[in-house]
Amino acid sequence: MTILTGFEALRESGFELIAGRRIGLLTNPSAVTHDLHSTYELMRRAPEFELAALFSAEHGFAGAAADGAHVATTTDPRSGVPVYSLYDTSFEPTHAMLSGLDTIVCDLQDIGVRFYTYAWTMTHLIEAAGAASVEVVVLDRPNPLGSVIDGPLVEPGYESLVGRFPVPVQHGMTMGELARMVNALWNPNATPLLIVNCQNYRRDMTWEETGLPFVPTSPAMAHLSAVRQYPGACLLEGTSLSEGRGTALPFEICGAPYIDEEKLATHLNAQGWPGVRFRPHVFQPSARKYAGKVCRGVQAHVTGPAFNPLRTWLGVIREIRHLYPDKFEWLAEHFDRLAGNAAIREQIDAGASLAEIVANWDETAALFHIQRAPFLLYT
Repeated sequence: MTILTGFEALRESGFELIAGRRIGLLTNPSAVTHDLHSTYELMRRAPEFELAALFSAEHGFAGAAADGAHVATTTDPRSGVPVYSLYDTSFEPTHAMLSGLDTIVCDLQDIGVRFYTYAWTMTHLIEAAGAASVEVVVLDRPNPLGSVIDGPLVEPGYESLVGRFPVPVQHGMTMGELARMVNALWNPNATPLLIVNCQNYRRDMTWEETGLPFVPTSPAMAHLSAVRQYPGACLLEGTSLSEGRGTALPFEICGAPYIDEEKLATHLNAQGWPGVRFRPHVFQPSARKYAGKVCRGVQAHVTGPAFNPLRTWLGVIREIRHLYPDKFEWLAEHFDRLAGNAAIREQIDAGASLAEIVANWDETAALFHIQRAPFLLYT
């Protein structure tokens, strides 16, 4: 049975929900149909409504800007409409950006990880739209990581664009479901919100089972193998270790010039973590940390479904921190934002075991499972 994305379901209806309206569209190249036509191109040519504005998230409308790079507002050369950046000096659209619009349509392929900024950009847009009395339509897409819940919540004081609200690192929700939850629980503005569901989708499906092509969602998220490691490997960004940016394997490798790769691989494999095997790996990043320098470390190879990316990579960081205490460094502010608290970093420094660090995560997941239930759209 064919899985239809929210956009494909909307198109099959003749764009009934938005017919005759002036539309603003938040999207990027990751939003495609089964036959790889982009949402933007199809909506640009559709006669049923007027495409009056475009909005872009991190990495820009073309999805090509580096992570963390500010993106300027521009004009789209093909449609002639403004492309308003929501990843510039502010993450919130101004009232002027929304002026004259009847509906905002959001179609972004998320990867189901709290660190990824697209969902939080969407929430800023939803809040501003509510304040301006502009309707929002979210075109839903599958979560590549399925329904798994894992990791700590964002604690008060650690909110940012890598986690605005108290959800776990892996929340197991689609963009549409998360939009419903945020709009109901944390949005100060009552925003008219409509979700166009995926058709024939089950939340336990793997990405391969959906039959959808995977288009890189950002420059460093080029392959599903990176997506599946990202919930844990992204934590490397909050350390002095290279997470593989500037190589062909971002979020699948880690290292630094001072590491003995054979020793590290042997030590990590001895931990016996399920579903993963570490191979000694030497690499030279062309950009970011250690650009132009030889790094030594490991590549994580997923060997089975029991692999837990968050707990595995947190364990890797913990082991390297204690194997190289005089050379390993924290980028503490960023790590704490990613983790959603300072406690994990402090526990690692104090020598806590991995089991002690994750001790309350299962309870957190059970409570979040109950909290998210009213907002789920798929069985």
